[in-house]
Amino acid sequence: MSEQGFQNQAHSNQHKSPQRKLEPRDILLPPGYTIDVFATGLTTPINVTFTSKGEMLVADSGITDGNGKVLKLTEHGFTTIADGFHPPLTGITEYQGNIYVAHRCYVTIIHPDGSKKDIIEGLPSNGDHHNNRVIFGPDGKMYFGQGTATNSGVVGKDNDWVKEHPFFHDYPGSRITLSGQNFQTSGFLESFQNRTVTTGAYVPFGVETYSGKMVDGIVRASGSILRANPDGSELELVAWGLRNPFRLRFDRFNRLFAANHGMDVRGSRPVANSPDEFQWIRPGLWYGFPDFTGGLPVTLPQFQPEGKPQPSFLLAEHPMQPPHPVANFPAHSATMGFSFNDNSSFAPIGDVFIAEFGANAPGTTGGKPLPRVGHRVSRIDMQTGQVHVFALNRSGLPASETNGGGFERPIDAVFDANGALYVVDFGLFSGAAAVPHTGVIWKITKK
Repeated sequence: MSEQGFQNQAHSNQHKSPQRKLEPRDILLPPGYTIDVFATGLTTPINVTFTSKGEMLVADSGITDGNGKVLKLTEHGFTTIADGFHPPLTGITEYQGNIYVAHRCYVTIIHPDGSKKDIIEGLPSNGDHHNNRVIFGPDGKMYFGQGTATNSGVVGKDNDWVKEHPFFHDYPGSRITLSGQNFQTSGFLESFQNRTVTTGAYVPFGVETYSGKMVDGIVRASGSILRANPDGSELELVAWGLRNPFRLRFDRFNRLFAANHGMDVRGSRPVANSPDEFQWIRPGLWYGFPDFTGGLPVTLPQFQPEGKPQPSFLLAEHPMQPPHPVANFPAHSATMGFSFNDNSSFAPIGDVFIAEFGANAPGTTGGKPLPRVGHRVSRIDMQTGQVHVFALNRSGLPASETNGGGFERPIDAVFDANGALYVVDFGLFSGAAAVPHTGVIWKITKK
């Protein structure tokens, strides 16, 4: 989840739950396509995957009850086949008969007999963003994205997790030299409430830095792509400098791509107009966080928030010139799960269909109203990098804003073996709380 992470979503809804209205006709599609409701009554579904046997598995993030779950579709509906995962559970994948579950700080295997084994633990996921869904590459290794602790490299008052993890912060993937920029905020921890706190980059809350300070890189870096053997051994760093690489996939040419989230207008170092990125991931590269966004330096005027300082560089020297994304999305689109199309009757081969969750305004947009972005499925033309709207509510807004019956929070887009596209809709929110049993799976087919 792009906007401040799942930890900002409440665990339960204290008020009467709103009802979910469903009306496929409220969703606009290109000519020749049709959309239907495939499944309802799910709670915070975050990922769909199909097993080698063609079975549908659905992941429940677990943020409403503190219990991440894996569900399987049977002739009697969805049944829980495993639970007890630390929320947010961010994705599931089947590989060689085992189910790999990514959940906060862990990667866990569910064996065919139902037993579970943690194969990677201690990932740096106690901040804004988390370790994300595991996939497997042509080399037989697992790959997954690891999000950053903060919005833009500095721990501040927007990071509620500091109260529980006061020494946590971002960690680079290689040795960096800091510019020494520090930020002042009023204290918000109990012992700091009556004084001003000064905090630098890549250090805990309340710790200052200085020009020339060096910070060593680590394998389990923030904002990184990591790789390991299927049993979790030999964990290694592939690339870093991303903010939150929420979802990864390999294309038919065995190239690795990531949906990466841009920065928000919040915290000690707010950044405006930071796009979401669709990045081609190549080993050894640095992708620009925290000093570049969309391939451009944050020092450009377009990234200055209204009424706030122009962001400046946190690093005195940059590891390299970061690559430009394959495609950029408007700020706060919150690009999530995606799939490559391999059915020529559905769309051009190789094009990407990507779910956009939409902004968590106004907390992430500098107090501005909900922008008319996200809450849709888009298509990326991989020949040109152009982004085209594929499925969108007629209003252009989430269904709850207009009492409509279309998309609310699309979070995954997955093809089945027959070429139908399944869109996972996370469901309704009441205030900051996710509403149970309002998650939906939509099915899009070509006539």
